[in-house]
Amino acid sequence: METIAKDLLDIKAVKLSPQAPFTWASGIKSPIYCDNRLTISYPAIRKAIAKGIAALIKEKWPQAEVIAGTATAGIPHAAWIAAELDLPMVYVRSKPKDHGRGKQIEGVLPAGAKTILIDDLISTGGSVLKAVAAARNEGADVIGVAGIFSYQLAAVTENFAKEKLEFVTLTNYGELLDAAIKADYVSADQRSVLEQWRQDPAHWTGA
Repeated sequence: METIAKDLLDIKAVKLSPQAPFTWASGIKSPIYCDNRLTISYPAIRKAIAKGIAALIKEKWPQAEVIAGTATAGIPHAAWIAAELDLPMVYVRSKPKDHGRGKQIEGVLPAGAKTILIDDLISTGGSVLKAVAAARNEGADVIGVAGIFSYQLAAVTENFAKEKLEFVTLTNYGELLDAAIKADYVSADQRSVLEQWRQDPAHWTGA
């Protein structure tokens, strides 16, 4: 949804800077910085996100029985989406607790429950697929992953294919660039530079 992409730009949850790229923790130079956590502070936007992702889940996985949020950014959105769908919700820690019962999943996750994982951002899919593995280890039948935004990197398609799992996002890098040009956040010339990054982020050096 290009409207959501525009919202992310307007609230500065996504920043585009092809001339002065950001450096990710992995060392990769990137012309885009994404912090979808900011969306929780904007009621109209978070509501649109919850309704939009809920609609995608209804369409693609009508058999869904549980909504699971990834810690921490996926948790609030998972709660709102679960409320939209009137489904139970759990959340998955990045690692088991080091005290008490050592739980990694909080909430009631019945064995065999058809589960959708929610994350705010899908880059290569690495973090959310770890949450998928944790839910499966608890006996859940994870049938899909949904998120707000995807960079549309080749690696994410490969990683999800290995797990025989599908994912959907409300908006993506291509729609974001369309929205950014229409709203004059970037120029048409800058778009080509931004497209080059998506095609080969590991070797992209900047504008």
